[in-house]
Amino acid sequence: MLSKNTLKFIKSLQQKKFRKQENAFFVEGTKNVTELLNSDFEISHLLYTEKFALEHSSMLKKFKGESYLVNQNTLQAAGSFQTNDSALAVAKIKENHLPKISSKDLVLALDDVRDPGNLGTIIRIADWYGIRNIICSNESADFYNPKVLNSSMGSFTRVNVSYTDLYEYLLQVNSPIFGAFLEGENIHQSQYSPSGVIVMGNESNGISDQIGKLVTQRITIPRFGDAESLNVAIATAIICDNFRRS
Repeated sequence: MLSKNTLKFIKSLQQKKFRKQENAFFVEGTKNVTELLNSDFEISHLLYTEKFALEHSSMLKKFKGESYLVNQNTLQAAGSFQTNDSALAVAKIKENHLPKISSKDLVLALDDVRDPGNLGTIIRIADWYGIRNIICSNESADFYNPKVLNSSMGSFTRVNVSYTDLYEYLLQVNSPIFGAFLEGENIHQSQYSPSGVIVMGNESNGISDQIGKLVTQRITIPRFGDAESLNVAIATAIICDNFRRS
């Protein structure tokens, strides 16, 4: 039976300070939970309804952590979804690990992308285009924020997201560094190698002056209408698509 202390523990993980303190996070909903169960994350708790048990009995049989059959009201009380009739899982936070980038890799770097929904969508976009690594500045949204994970639709299990001093990191990069600016080379009129680092900037201020100095090629998405700017996640998708066409 699910105890009040366990329920309190899970609810606390909605806040970054408790995720850091407990070295744990949670995901909810059928898509994210099943993706998590099929991943290499270390899962400690699984809350599920009869509906989830009927649809995913084989997964439940393989699960070795603490599992609880609960009703929908308990599931919704534990998580952040207003409606959840399937499952919720708690897993251990992975160690922040900066990957070794080869000259053949295409990598995304996020300079102070603050909105959790944007980060989650960018993770999903990276997964779609086969980009396995995203390097975030320390000021960017927390990867384990429930809104980030929910927006990623399970892609968080396949894309490595790490945090570092982005300026110091880019100083050591030997590959081309592309930066998205309002004034830059028209991305439709050039061909790019399918490797390098694509830097995307803050929702309001774009790429910082400090990071901008390290960009070797400024690129832009041409505007045909009157909108002032594009959402950073949408812009990321357009740029990634153009790079994969090359």
